[in-house]
Amino acid sequence: MKKTALNPIMALLLASSTLVFSQFALAHAHLKTPVPADKAVIDSSPQNLTLTFTEDVEPAFSGVEVLNAQNQPMAVEKAKLNDKQHDQLIVPISKPLPSGHYQVNWHVLSVDGHKTKGSYAFSVK
Repeated sequence: MKKTALNPIMALLLASSTLVFSQFALAHAHLKTPVPADKAVIDSSPQNLTLTFTEDVEPAFSGVEVLNAQNQPMAVEKAKLNDKQHDQLIVPISKPLPSGHYQVNWHVLSVDGHKTKGSYAFSVK
C-alpha cells in the first residue's frame, strides 16, 4: 500500500475551514443572563423579566412565555427591546405571579438571521 502525507495546502484549508465553521456556530444569540436567574428562588413576583443575550436580537421575531407549574401561560406583555442595549429583551409581567414554580420559554432571531430558543426556571416564595 502506498501511504501519502497530507499535503500542507490541504491541511491549511482544512484548518481554516474548521475555524470559519466554528465562528458561524458561535454567531447565534444565546441567553447569557436572565433576571430572575435560572433556578433562582425570589421573595416576590418580579415586575418584569430581563433576558440578556450574547448578541443583538430582532424583537419583532422574538418572544417569551411564562408557564406555571401546571403548564398554564401567565399574563405577560410582549417582549420589548431595551432601547440602550439591543441584546436585551424586557418582558413586563401583567399581573403579579403567585408563589410557585415558573418556566420561561424564549425564542429569538439574532440580527445576523440565526434563530435560537431555550428555557429556564425560577420560583417565587
